[in-house]
Amino acid sequence: MQGLVIKSTGSWYKLKLEDGTGLDARAKGKIRLQDIKTTNPIAVGDKVDYELESGGDKVYGVIRSVSKRHNYIIRKSNKLSKQSQIIAANLDLALLVVTLSSPKTSLGFIDRFLVMAGAYHIPVTLVFNKADTHTEIETKYYENLKNLYEGLGYPCILTSVINQENNPLKQLSETILNKTVLIAGHSGVGKSSILNALLPSAFQRVDKISVMHQKGKHTTTFAEMFFLDEQTAIIDTPGIRDFGIIDIAETEIGHYFPEIRLWMQKCKFNDCKHLNEPECSVMKAYEDGIIAASRYYNYLSILENKDIFD
Repeated sequence: MQGLVIKSTGSWYKLKLEDGTGLDARAKGKIRLQDIKTTNPIAVGDKVDYELESGGDKVYGVIRSVSKRHNYIIRKSNKLSKQSQIIAANLDLALLVVTLSSPKTSLGFIDRFLVMAGAYHIPVTLVFNKADTHTEIETKYYENLKNLYEGLGYPCILTSVINQENNPLKQLSETILNKTVLIAGHSGVGKSSILNALLPSAFQRVDKISVMHQKGKHTTTFAEMFFLDEQTAIIDTPGIRDFGIIDIAETEIGHYFPEIRLWMQKCKFNDCKHLNEPECSVMKAYEDGIIAASRYYNYLSILENKDIFD
């Protein structure tokens, strides 16, 4: 029998069965003991094979195996860990929710997320939330970022769950239609508020921003999939403070920066790292202002394996 993992709390999972009903399940021991480098061998979005077992008066599922994923998004667990964490699997789209303040999302975080999503063939849309709080300077900054990222092929959507004038969530609703979508970002950027606005029955808890640190509080404590209809699902995840790059060779990092990938073909050396090599077309494009400074610096940060914690 097969089910879809729609919720993960660490040791127990919620499955959606083929008839639409739900079932609590746990993983069989050998799955956890396999040579898996991730902290979670099973993720929300996985399709799994299970068997029924009973304990006392309760019937539950025992997950025997995980079907092959067509993609997933992964990150290094934290700054000091060598382990990785699968955030979600089998995605059609990732929404990275970004805020320009309260809390501020760094461009380094954005670019690292885009690299990892690109490495696993997951399209990304950037959702700039809390438009109602934007100052005049932040509005101009958003326009600059929109021009930058949309020019690289990443759609940008401006949203607000507070000011519903002109229905700012309509474009987002149309973007996710008939897709399985991951919604990710720092704590406090409004992921759960967006989900609640799109699907009021989700009732995800939201909390205020920490005034002292301007950081969001973790109100979502585990990953969970919500269905807007039979073909549209959103996976809500706990806030991600950092996004460590893992399992990408340094010679491949440039391939996941579209502008670097374009210019690297003209470099003199095939193994050019775009640092200080002679006749490097990428460095020339950066020096000429064709490649944005923030993007080039974030490429260097990833290449040098410097984690960004904001």
